[in-house]
Amino acid sequence: MKLHFESRYAFSPEEVMKMDTSQLRKAFLIEKLFESDSIYLTLSYFDRFIAGGAMPLTEALTLATPDALKANYFLERRELGIINVGGKGKVTADSIDYDLDFKEALYISKGTKEIRFHSINAGHPAKFYLNSAPAHHTYPSKKISKNDIIVVETGSVATANHRVINKLIVSQVLPICQLQIGLTELKSGSVWNTMPPHTHDRRMEVYFYFEIQESQSVCHFMGTTDETRHIWLQNEQAVISPNWSIHAGAGTSNYSFIWGMAGENLDYDDMDKCAINELR
Repeated sequence: MKLHFESRYAFSPEEVMKMDTSQLRKAFLIEKLFESDSIYLTLSYFDRFIAGGAMPLTEALTLATPDALKANYFLERRELGIINVGGKGKVTADSIDYDLDFKEALYISKGTKEIRFHSINAGHPAKFYLNSAPAHHTYPSKKISKNDIIVVETGSVATANHRVINKLIVSQVLPICQLQIGLTELKSGSVWNTMPPHTHDRRMEVYFYFEIQESQSVCHFMGTTDETRHIWLQNEQAVISPNWSIHAGAGTSNYSFIWGMAGENLDYDDMDKCAINELR
């Protein structure tokens, strides 16, 4: 098993304004999340958020504890959310097994000492997308079933943003400390997400883009509303969004993405909205 870990510093709007393309990508783009029998973890200094991926193939993978956490085990002071974006898999949390199919989610509580990832079929391995944030309290681990999900359909074909928002790990579904995760699926013919845009100073966010068709791409927009920037992403890549930044995207075809948030406010609708024609 290989563990790949890196840290990313936090940047101010003034610093981002001066970045060129390569600097912007190095600061905010997470290019690789999945590799056979490997775990990738990226720690952002924005709210100490961790985004990562685990792809077991020939062996089960154990979630190791990077030295940078200064912890006895990964979830000593953290909570963890998992969504499977690959084949059927299983997560073992302190000897309790949770089966996860495609797009199913799992919340694992602070204090869980050992987490192992398994693929059911090596020919179609599981891909576990991971989000973790600091936690102050222990809430029960829970698999989020289809009956638990809050589903919201929004947007329209006319504005190319007809999409379904699946709220998976949010305070309306289960008790959590600060981690919130959902999955948005764009309908055929629609390409825009999070448009009209917004910011939320109380929360940072990471977007993980997947189900991007071969030879297609997504352009992710970030920055302050009056000084925007963009990053081109390919399938199964993620981008870190500071709390002061918009986070929107447009693809060359429809796609899906997972949004993970952390911060001091669990109110999903806590947004500072911006009109489309106010963007610069």
